[in-house]
Amino acid sequence: MHSGPEWTQAVQQFQQSFGESWSNALQSFQQLGPNNPLATAPGTHPVALTFSAEKLQALQESYVKEATALWNEGVKANPGTADRRFASAAWHNNPMAAFSAASYLLNTRTLLGLADAVEADEKTRSRIRFAVEQMSAATAPSNYLAFNADAQTKAIETKGESIAKGMQNLLHDMRQGHVSMTDESLFEVGKNVATSEGAVVFENEFFQLIEYKPLTAKVYERPFLLVPPCINKFYILDLQPENSLIRYAVEQGHRTFVVSWRNPDESMAQKTWDDYVEHAAIKAINVTREITGAKTINTLGFCVGGTILGTALAVLAARGEKPAASATLLTTFLDFSDTGVLDLFIDEAFVKYREMQLGQGGLLKGQELASTFSFLRPNELVWNYVVGNYLKGETPPAFDLLYWNSDSTNLPGPFYAWYLRNTYFENNLVQPGKAVVCGEKVDLRKLDIPVYIYGSREDHIVPIGVDGGGAYATTQHLPGKKRFVMGASGHIAGVINPPAKKKRSYWTRDDGKLPATQADWAKGAQEHPGSWWTDWSAWLAPLAGKQIAAPKAYGNTAYKAIEPAPGRYVKQKS
Repeated sequence: MHSGPEWTQAVQQFQQSFGESWSNALQSFQQLGPNNPLATAPGTHPVALTFSAEKLQALQESYVKEATALWNEGVKANPGTADRRFASAAWHNNPMAAFSAASYLLNTRTLLGLADAVEADEKTRSRIRFAVEQMSAATAPSNYLAFNADAQTKAIETKGESIAKGMQNLLHDMRQGHVSMTDESLFEVGKNVATSEGAVVFENEFFQLIEYKPLTAKVYERPFLLVPPCINKFYILDLQPENSLIRYAVEQGHRTFVVSWRNPDESMAQKTWDDYVEHAAIKAINVTREITGAKTINTLGFCVGGTILGTALAVLAARGEKPAASATLLTTFLDFSDTGVLDLFIDEAFVKYREMQLGQGGLLKGQELASTFSFLRPNELVWNYVVGNYLKGETPPAFDLLYWNSDSTNLPGPFYAWYLRNTYFENNLVQPGKAVVCGEKVDLRKLDIPVYIYGSREDHIVPIGVDGGGAYATTQHLPGKKRFVMGASGHIAGVINPPAKKKRSYWTRDDGKLPATQADWAKGAQEHPGSWWTDWSAWLAPLAGKQIAAPKAYGNTAYKAIEPAPGRYVKQKS
C-alpha cells in the first residue's frame, strides 16, 4: 500500500484531474443529440442532453472510489478474467498491461453508466449506449500492439514473425475488402459447401430454382419449396452434409426445391419489393407446382425470405389463390414492432435519407450490409479478428458458417427503400390493407393455412419477442392452425442445429395455447434436448400427402435441367 505526503498529494491531484475530466465528459455527452450517436442522416443537429442528478452523483462517487482504489493498486492492478480480451496470463503478468486493461474497463463501465443516466426517451438512451459501446469496443487496449500484452509476447516468442504475418494478413484483407473471419481459401461453393446433389430447373433475372435429387425410393406427393433470405446466399441451409437442412428435408422424403437468389448488379438497380414478390417468390411457387403437377405445395421462409414468402402468399390470397398447403417461418419478421437493436438505426430522417439515396435506383452494397450486422456484436465479429489476424499474425481457423457470413450480397436500392419504410419503420404488413404489393392490399388474416413458427431465444437480428413483436408476434396475426417453437442460441446457430449433433435444446407448448406474449407462452412451455428439426419434420409429414415413387429426372419436359446445383447465381460475388 502506498503512503506518505507525496502519495496523498498525488491522489489529490488525480482527483482534481478527474473532476476536470468528468466535466469534459459531461460536456461531450451533452453534444450527443438523439440522432448523432448513429449518424442517422446528414443534416441532423445535436440536441443538448440532461442527466438524472441522482444517478450522476452516484456514478461520480462510484468512479472516484474505484479510480482511487485502482490508483492505489498501481502496478498490482488486476483486470480480472471475466472479459476474455484480458483473461490470459500475459495481461496479468505485465503490470502496465494489467493497469491499462483495468483502467479501460472502469472507464467503459462509467461511460455506459453515464449513457444510462441520460434523461430522455428509451430509444435515445439506447442509441447513446450503442454509440458508447461502439466507441469503447474500438478503443480497447487489446486492439493496439503498443498495449496488447498477448501480441507483444507472441512477437517476442516468434522473433517478429507474427508481426510480419500480421502485415501480410492486413494487406490481404485490404485487397479483398473485408476482415477475414475464416481462411476463405479453404472453401469453394459447390466443392466443399453447398454440395447437395441437384440441378437448376428454372432461372430468370432474379433467381435460379434448384431441385434436389431424392435420397429415398419414395417421396411425398406434395413438394417442398424453401425461400432463403436474399441478403445472404442460400447455402446457409446447405453448408455441409451433416448440418444441411436441405439434405435433411430430402432425407425425410420431401421433393425439395430451393430459391437461389441472384447477387444483384447494376442491371438490377431499379428492381423493387414488388418485383421480388411477383417475379421470384410467386414465380418459384408456380414453377414448383408446374414441374411436380401438385395443386398445392409446402413452403418455408427463413429470415427476410420468410417476410417475402409471407407477403407473396398474402398477395396470392388477395387474388383468390391458395397454392400453399403450409408455411414454415424461421426467425422471420411479419410484425416489426420489436426489431431489437436494429431499431436504433430507424427514424424518419434515416428512412428519408435512404429513400433519397437509393429509392429511385442504385445498389446497397453487400459489404455495407455485412458490416452493419457485424458491428451489432463488434467484439466478437470485428475486433476479435483484427487482433488475431493483424496483431498476432494468426490465420483464422476454417469455419464454414463464417465463410458464408463473409460471402455478402447486394440489394437493389428501391427494394431496400420500400422494405425499410414499410416494415422496420411503419410496420405496415400487419395492418390489414395498409401495404399494397403487386397491386394487392396485403391482409395476413387471409392466410388460413397451417404455419410452423420458429424463433431463436438469443437472436439479436429477429428477437424472440418476449413482451410482444419479434418472431413470436406472427402467432397473433395469422388465422390458421399454428405451432410455435423456440430454439436455443441465436439467429443462425439456433436454426442450423441438426439432430445428429445432439446439441442445444428447444421448447414447445403442446396445449395449443398462444397467448399475447412470448413471456406468457414460455410459462407453459416444455424444454426438449437436441434439435427442433425432428419436431418440425413430425409436424410437416402429415401435411405432405401420400408417398409416391421418386422422380428419375430433374424438372419435366417444360422445365429441363439447366446446370448442376448449386448453379451460377450463388457463385457471383458482390
